[in-house]
Amino acid sequence: MIRNAKITDAKQIVDIYNYYVLNSVVTFDEVPFSEADFKTRIVDVSSRYPFIVYQENSKILGYAYANMFRQKPAYKNSVETTIYLAKEAQGKQIGTKLYSALLNLLKAQKYHVAIGGLTLPNEASVKLHEKLGFKQVAHFKEVGFKFNKWLDVGFWELILD
Repeated sequence: MIRNAKITDAKQIVDIYNYYVLNSVVTFDEVPFSEADFKTRIVDVSSRYPFIVYQENSKILGYAYANMFRQKPAYKNSVETTIYLAKEAQGKQIGTKLYSALLNLLKAQKYHVAIGGLTLPNEASVKLHEKLGFKQVAHFKEVGFKFNKWLDVGFWELILD
């Protein structure tokens, strides 16, 4: 089931995210977040943008949301998208269902552009974005540094209307 995130989901959501903070380069965060941090994020993000979860029984297996792309007023119709899946949910098409639902909500809210920023290489995320119609529009070399390694970042764009 896909539904809007609730503040009571914060613990499960932060557990999904912190796995990536501690074990991967897909996020450039290096210090785990608290449940309180994600309660604040859920409230702040969902006050303006979609923030959704994929839930089976009582377990959240993934979440996705949109947020401000940049602060200048001319960017108000563009959003940056985020999606994370629990490790055990990968490869089950949950990401496709969740991200498709997010994009449909963004279209309904009349946003014009969705932008996904990806640490590269990241074959699974590239495939997901391209499967949903995103096109790569930028590749920045060695702009991140985590786990003693320089990392590239790419941006994928989808025109929503």
